[in-house]
Amino acid sequence: MALGKTIATWVDGRWHDGDLRVMRAADHGAWQGTLVFDGARAFEGVTPDLDRHAARIVRSAEVMGMTAPLAADEIAAILLEGVARWPVGAQLYLRPMMWSQSCSPSFVDPLPESTAFVACIEEIPMGTPGAPMALTVSPFRRPRPDMALTEAKAGCLYANNGRIVAEARRRGFHNALSLDVEDNVAETAMTNVFMARDGVVFTPVPNGMFLAGITRARVIGLLRADGVEVVETALTVDDFAAADEIFVTGNASKVMPATRFEDRELRASAMATRARSLYWDFAHQSRKAA
Repeated sequence: MALGKTIATWVDGRWHDGDLRVMRAADHGAWQGTLVFDGARAFEGVTPDLDRHAARIVRSAEVMGMTAPLAADEIAAILLEGVARWPVGAQLYLRPMMWSQSCSPSFVDPLPESTAFVACIEEIPMGTPGAPMALTVSPFRRPRPDMALTEAKAGCLYANNGRIVAEARRRGFHNALSLDVEDNVAETAMTNVFMARDGVVFTPVPNGMFLAGITRARVIGLLRADGVEVVETALTVDDFAAADEIFVTGNASKVMPATRFEDRELRASAMATRARSLYWDFAHQSRKAA
């Protein structure tokens, strides 16, 4: 099911209009859940960090026991070719995907060289600051690396993300902080999370129990270069309850401030505004898929 109004699919060596059927019923990935993907953005004529997104899907495939059929630079080139199908400035979500088509005699592990590749691009508007974003705390947790393949951006991990956001929405929130098995805040259902207190920015330290995102890393670097102290550390729910402001980072909307945490309105957003402005400056200075 396509999310955007218009979509293009790359399969069998070329781009096609529309949302094509690409996975066979007997593909190993269809019933053993090996699909990995990545998400990048094109907007305002820029495609920031596209090379990092292309490299990450190759790494995700390797974590899942697959061999990527294309190198990262080839994937980036395919996505740029697809972006050129839209008018400059279109707000696009770029999603390369890989999965195993065959398996070993055990049925469970993938046959590495059977990995398939497709990509799709959808026109999906980006969120804008000012939209309500109410956060709660989820009862569902993130697994340890010895429980799941947490190093991969894998579709099989997203069922947990889905129940996190669905449960939060049933209680009247837009998203939720999820904890790891050690009671530390990990991330939200679909974004990395930051908080600011007394002019210092804090974000959960990567510990293998959440995917430390590309936009997250970029924002940390940009803030530090701009003179902001950014601390990666273990954070609890109490830390977020005492925050001056909370903001999230991710590919869908890049940098967005939270407007409420549980029953407390969050009126401050200066650091989120600063981070978003720095990110936009970076994106436009890079101009190309870089």
